[in-house]
Amino acid sequence: MNTLVLGLIAALCWGFHDICVRFLSQKVAISAAIFTVLLTGLIFHSGLTLISGEFQALPVRAIWLSLGAGVFFVIATYGLYYAFQRGPVRLVAPLIASYPILSVTIATLQGKAVGLYQWVAVIAIIIGVAIVAMLSDTSEDDTPPKGRTVLYALVAAIGFAGTFALGQTAAEISHEIPSTLVTRLLTVALVTAIILIWKQAFWPGKSALPWLIAMGVADGIALLCVLSAGRMANPQYASVTSSMFGLITIVLAWLILKERMSATQWGGCLIAFCGVGYLAS
Repeated sequence: MNTLVLGLIAALCWGFHDICVRFLSQKVAISAAIFTVLLTGLIFHSGLTLISGEFQALPVRAIWLSLGAGVFFVIATYGLYYAFQRGPVRLVAPLIASYPILSVTIATLQGKAVGLYQWVAVIAIIIGVAIVAMLSDTSEDDTPPKGRTVLYALVAAIGFAGTFALGQTAAEISHEIPSTLVTRLLTVALVTAIILIWKQAFWPGKSALPWLIAMGVADGIALLCVLSAGRMANPQYASVTSSMFGLITIVLAWLILKERMSATQWGGCLIAFCGVGYLAS
């Protein structure tokens, strides 16, 4: 399994997660939703660690990198939830999906080879996702002022780029399962502290709980996939393809729910998948 396949699996999982965020964030306290999803992700990853028997001691540097990834993941999660709560999707999804630009920039600064045509492919993927997302949200509901929404979405993008850069480096020098567990542990600890300090809600309610648990499992699979790419060639491309979560969600809605897609949206899909195809070549 290569980095692009891992990224596409992550995109499927995060696509499901994020479309649920958009709807549940209107009905459930964000603090409770985030806590439940991240706690579920921790339980999922702890179970995976027990089943796999991966209990290797981590080098000190890998521990610090994993802890740093946890801080960035908390930042990314809060940014994403607040951005999708405010909406609209056509504004939020493309901005969050721009994080591959930062991921590839970081990889370049680390001395990894990224040529001109690879950059073109990355930008093509982001443009394709943006086209599909912008044309998919046709709601005319009132939305809050866009300035803060843009800020939250960009904070999420920066958070994801930082999470993947640090987490993939930790996996590269150690192993993805124990290093991701460290990231998960710190993430839940930080969110718990934030909720306690600000006296926010922990319990999301019975009706939302099954959805949030499913979101937590999906989030756990997605993060593990992207961070696992750290031990492979060109790990930054897992980050790139995972950004297609919005596009894949809309295609699945067309396939399963029979929702309509315009010719322009199909063109956006073609542009994005051509970019993935080039990176895979």
